[in-house]
Amino acid sequence: MNYRNYFYLVLVLFCLVSCKSTDKGVPVVGFVDAFEDATIAQARGGFTDALKKNGFSEGDKTVKIIYRNAQGDNPALTQIVNYFISEKVKLMATSTTVATVSALQRSKDIPVFMMVSPVPERMNVVDASGKAPANLFGVAEELAYIDTSFTLIPKLLKPKNGKLIVGMIYNQAEPQSADALQRIKSLAAANNIIVEALPVNASADAQIVTQSLLSKNIDAFFANPDNTVFAAFETIVKNCNQKNVPIFTSEAGLVKRGAVAAFGADIYQWGYQAGEQAAKYLKTGKTEGLNWEMVKVRKRVYNPEVAKKYAITVPSGFEAVK
Repeated sequence: MNYRNYFYLVLVLFCLVSCKSTDKGVPVVGFVDAFEDATIAQARGGFTDALKKNGFSEGDKTVKIIYRNAQGDNPALTQIVNYFISEKVKLMATSTTVATVSALQRSKDIPVFMMVSPVPERMNVVDASGKAPANLFGVAEELAYIDTSFTLIPKLLKPKNGKLIVGMIYNQAEPQSADALQRIKSLAAANNIIVEALPVNASADAQIVTQSLLSKNIDAFFANPDNTVFAAFETIVKNCNQKNVPIFTSEAGLVKRGAVAAFGADIYQWGYQAGEQAAKYLKTGKTEGLNWEMVKVRKRVYNPEVAKKYAITVPSGFEAVK
C-alpha cells in the first residue's frame, strides 16, 4: 500500500468513527401526521420550532426527527408507528387523534407527545378508573370552547324562514366529532336554532354530503373539530360559496381557508406548546413532573374578505387573518 492509499484509508476510518461518535447520544424523535392538511401542518412547525429554541435542531445535529405522514390511511399509520418503535425513538410526536390513539395502542413505554387531539376521555384511552396512559404527554383540547364559536352565529345572522338553520357534517368514527355534535345540539336547543347534521365517512365523500346538506336550505355551515372536515375544507367552502352560505367554525386555522370567524386553538401554538414539553423530556430523559396539559393559546379570528362577502360585521376583539 502506497502512502496516498494509506492516507485515504486512515481518513475514511476516521470519518466513520467520527460520524458514529457524533450520532451517538443524539435523540431520535418520530413525528407522525395522520393526514395531509395545510392547517394541521402548522402544529409540526410549532413543535420543531420549540425544540430548536430549546437546543434541539436537526441543522445543528442535536436531534434527529423521522417524519412520516399516513395520508389518511390507517394501515399506513400502523406501519409508521411500528417503524418508530423498531427504530427505538426517544419519543413519538403525534398530530391528530387517530395518530395519538395508534401510538398509545402499540407502545406503553415510549412517551407520546400529542397535539391536535382531544382530552384522553374523548379518545377513549383512559382505564376503568379514568386514568390516562402513563406514557401520554403533550397537549389536548376540550369541547367547552365550542360554545363561544357556535353562539356567535345567532348574533351575526338572521334566519331566512323563522328559525336559524345551521348545517354540519361529522365523522361518526371520530369521538371528538360525535361528542361535539351532541354539545352543539344542546347549544342549538337553548338558542332557538335547528341543527341539520349529516355523517361523512371520508373526505372523498365530502362534496356529495355537503351538497345534500345545502339542499336543506341551511342559513350557515358550522365546521366542528373533525379531521375529515379539515381534510375536505376547500371542497366544503367551494360548495357553500356557490349557495351563499357562510361558514363558522371552532377551529381558528380554518378561517384563513374560508370561514367567517372562529374562537379556537392556534394550531401552531398548540404544536409549540407540545414541543416545549417534549424538549424538557429530551433534556432530562425523565418524565417526572410532566403530564398532558390543556391548550393555552386560543384566538378570536375572522376573515375580512369573507365577512365582507356575506355583509357580516364581526364584533370587536376578533383579529383579522391575512
